[in-house]
Amino acid sequence: MNKTIAAACLVGALALPGLALAREVTMTTQLKDYGGNDAYLAIYVVDAGGHYQRTLWVAGKKAKYYRHLSDWARAGGLVHSEFDGVTGASVGSGRTLKVSVELADTLIDAGYQVRIDSAVESQREGRSEITVPLTRDGAGKTSSGTVYVKSFVYDL
Repeated sequence: MNKTIAAACLVGALALPGLALAREVTMTTQLKDYGGNDAYLAIYVVDAGGHYQRTLWVAGKKAKYYRHLSDWARAGGLVHSEFDGVTGASVGSGRTLKVSVELADTLIDAGYQVRIDSAVESQREGRSEITVPLTRDGAGKTSSGTVYVKSFVYDL
C-alpha cells in the first residue's frame, strides 16, 4: 500500500510542472482610416526565435484570403485546425477589434511575442505589422502599426 501511495505521489509531482495555469488576455486592435475593403488580421504567438507557436485570432472568414497574411500563413502552414474556432468577421477602416483569449502563464515574460499580420483586398499586406513582447511590463502599453493598424494593446 505504501509503495502505491509513493508511486502516485511521484507521478503527481512529475506531472504538476507540466500543468500550466492560464489567464485571460484581452487584445485590442484599432485600425487606421484607409480606403478600401475590410481588413483581414491574424494575431498569433511566436517564440524567442521567431518560430510560430499558436494562432490566437483571425479576423476574416474567407480562408482563400489567408495566404495574404504572409508571415502567419507561412509560419502556421495554413493548417485549418490551427484557426478553426478562432475566426471572426473582417475589420473595417477605423474600427476596433477586441478579443479575449486564454494564454498559458508560461508564455508571459518567457521571450514570446504577439504578432499581427494584416491585409486588405487589392492593397498591400502588413507582414508582422505588430510585433510586441508578451510581458507583464508590456501589458497596457500601446504599440503602433505600420500599415493598417493604428494601435494595439493587450491587458493581462
